[in-house]
Amino acid sequence: MTDTILTIIDVTTPDSVMPTYVHTPHGEGPWPTVIMLMDAPGIRPAMQDLAARLASHSFAVFLPDLFYRAGPYEPIDAKKVFGNPDLREEHRAKFMAAITTEDTLSDLGALLEAITLHDAAQGGPVGVVGYCMGGRLALTAAGTFGDRIAIAAAYHPGGLATEKPDSPHLLAPRINARVYVAGAAEDKNFDDAQKTRLIAALDEAGVENEVETYPAHHGWVPADMPAHDHDEAEHHWRTLVPLMDALRP
Repeated sequence: MTDTILTIIDVTTPDSVMPTYVHTPHGEGPWPTVIMLMDAPGIRPAMQDLAARLASHSFAVFLPDLFYRAGPYEPIDAKKVFGNPDLREEHRAKFMAAITTEDTLSDLGALLEAITLHDAAQGGPVGVVGYCMGGRLALTAAGTFGDRIAIAAAYHPGGLATEKPDSPHLLAPRINARVYVAGAAEDKNFDDAQKTRLIAALDEAGVENEVETYPAHHGWVPADMPAHDHDEAEHHWRTLVPLMDALRP
């Protein structure tokens, strides 16, 4: 476990209270601030490990529990649940059905306000990184909160450039952040057609961007996922940390 400090804050949202895990390094802050958006399995040790490791590079990392509307829950066994189609569908019905893009944007707006009052957080724009569904939300947040987000990164995301009216690529003209997307190989949720559409939208809007595909399958970053790939997870760190370093004064 990375040697960082973990605290928990309660962020008041329009609906309720959202528990948010704050990972910081030892020493004197404030630090450049990153919001980390979880993947579909939710908050669990593997996601906390990602936040702690990023914090160890001298960042304040805020990890909100986006499933709080479903009520308290025990961390799931991601390999067991996501390796079994029936359990996966049960999980989606209980948790994914309880979250909408509109709700999450409301939650993130409240979190951004809470960050401005937090002693560990450096002032100014923040970075956002998301995994799986969190990657889609990271780009959506960048297109919603404008100058408040300086960097948006997405790893093995899905649904970034679809035909749906809430597709993140449609927000490209409103994105002021630098965008980095690392898609998974053979991922029907973010295929070559979506990649082409996303790049075209970002380029047309003048958004600084890099969109690439890693030689790993969807879910390769968190250590507890069935598709976890150690080498490509390390590749992810070699891109993520330098991206967020741009937040430093």
